[in-house]
Amino acid sequence: MRVRGWWSAAWPTRRSRALDVFLALAVAAGDGAFLWFVDQEFWLPPPVTSGCSVVLGLAVVVRRIHPVGLALFLLVFGTITGAGAFSTLVILYSLAAYTASRRTVVIIAVLGYVASLVVTAPTSATDPFVAQAIFGVAFVAVPVLLGLYMGARKQLLASLQERATRLEREQHLLAERARGEERTRIAREMHDVVANRISVMVVHSGALKATAVRDPVRAAETAGVIGDMGRQALEELRQVIGVLRRGEEALPHEATDLLHVRELVEQSGAAGLRVDLSIRGDERPMPAAVGRTVYRLVQEALTNVHKHAGAADTRVDLGLLPGAIEVEVANDPPAARPDHRLPSGGNGLVGLRERVTALGGTFEAGPRGGGYAVQATIPLPAP
Repeated sequence: MRVRGWWSAAWPTRRSRALDVFLALAVAAGDGAFLWFVDQEFWLPPPVTSGCSVVLGLAVVVRRIHPVGLALFLLVFGTITGAGAFSTLVILYSLAAYTASRRTVVIIAVLGYVASLVVTAPTSATDPFVAQAIFGVAFVAVPVLLGLYMGARKQLLASLQERATRLEREQHLLAERARGEERTRIAREMHDVVANRISVMVVHSGALKATAVRDPVRAAETAGVIGDMGRQALEELRQVIGVLRRGEEALPHEATDLLHVRELVEQSGAAGLRVDLSIRGDERPMPAAVGRTVYRLVQEALTNVHKHAGAADTRVDLGLLPGAIEVEVANDPPAARPDHRLPSGGNGLVGLRERVTALGGTFEAGPRGGGYAVQATIPLPAP
């Protein structure tokens, strides 16, 4: 595993591995032949210098993973033996391109430049110092500057690629969150449409069964209420399915007002629930989102009374304040457990809390005096 990790770090792709092997062989052969036939003798004989150049050229194969070590090897070995020509250019370029520290690159490049001026070949001692200095600057600066440019370009491309990957990952997470929120919203709407309506219809059907024989007129009224509620449930269900098929624009934006709340109270009263509605403040149109939330609050609270408290006395109090709407639905302790045995999923109050907090309001629900109370304050948007 360690060998494989070193191997992948040195050559991340087959193309890079093939390139470095070919480059090392080519540089070794080129330097060896060049310094064998060149008419300039260093401290060592040309065959020895040529052989040392081959060794230095073959060392180019590790230029990606050990650029600093390879440059120091060039600085010491090349200065002593006079080896290296084309390999020097490749090593200086690799030092600048693959070394993270720019300070290290500059220090080694300056040391190599100074060494080229101090330690010169015997046959070059008669050359003008200015010419040697200018040639040394060009010989060292060109590959170093090119390597710095390519290294910076590589880092920029890697940074852009990482940023694109991060943005794609964030976009995926946002899409997942949006889908989760949409599933939660759809589940909440389906609960409001199906659970609440059907629960009250079950209560009405129980009342219809009890009064069908002794009070036919009351039974007929109850049957009419069940039919109306069934049609309302179907209409709301159709709206939810329309949202699933065509998006939010399929949902009608009819404002929910206090008339709808009164209808809810009347339906619960027709099912045998003793419920009183009180409204404080001046009645006025409510924003669509606020009106729907108030309607769902009263609907869910009355449905829970039907489920758990039966015919317990219930109070619905609406406070129409200048900057907010206060809603309170509270019931007294039940005289007896209801006999309809309606199931409870436990998600209704959670959905109400989500609705209210989404509008910036507060929500509380819990036992009170043996009964149960649901309270919410929904702020009105600024005009």
